Amino acid sequence: MQIAIAGNIGAGKTELTKLLSRHYGYRAVYGPTEENPYLNSFYEDMRRWSFNMMVHSLYANIKQLAELAETGESFIRDRSLYDDAYIFAPNLQSMGLLNSRDLATYTKLFEMTYSLLPKPDMLIYVRGDVPTLIRHIQKRGREYERGIRLDYLTNLNNRYEQWASEYEGKMFTVDTDELDFVENREHLGQIINRIDAEFNSLFGNDESQEQ
Repeated sequence: MQIAIAGNIGAGKTELTKLLSRHYGYRAVYGPTEENPYLNSFYEDMRRWSFNMMVHSLYANIKQLAELAETGESFIRDRSLYDDAYIFAPNLQSMGLLNSRDLATYTKLFEMTYSLLPKPDMLIYVRGDVPTLIRHIQKRGREYERGIRLDYLTNLNNRYEQWASEYEGKMFTVDTDELDFVENREHLGQIINRIDAEFNSLFGNDESQEQ
């Protein structure tokens, strides 16, 4: 079982990954974002470092997913590859921070490598309005996120909403403007009930009986 959690910066993906992993006993996996050596430079000068940052992110994510596939473990992953390829990369291009040639190269690399990996059995989209995202970002206080531009965050959010409305696979949305799953256990329970219902539709009663 592979569950991927997608969503904008500050949406709450990491916290939801921790909570669901603890509940289901699945391995919690975190996208290697903070290990990207270009990340600080990217937020300081997005135009200069966009391509470097995106290619390294693709490499690190593919490597991680390939290693996970070999283990055969069930896992819940904070972030999906869809985020980079369909949200972050085209957003950088539209903002003039990634040129069309670099975007085309990145897209070819993504399509070639991603086609070789198993796809998520379930995708959870964690959404929130920009003020909610900013509040979460400020609360966790990551140094490298202090330079995030408001227009960058807003554009990403718009793209996530468009992508989610067109996504054709198995996905449901968690709205962090309405559900405080970190502080409110009842809200977390609502999310778990929805996941259990999805398990039943995917695997019948066998999977739910194992939880």
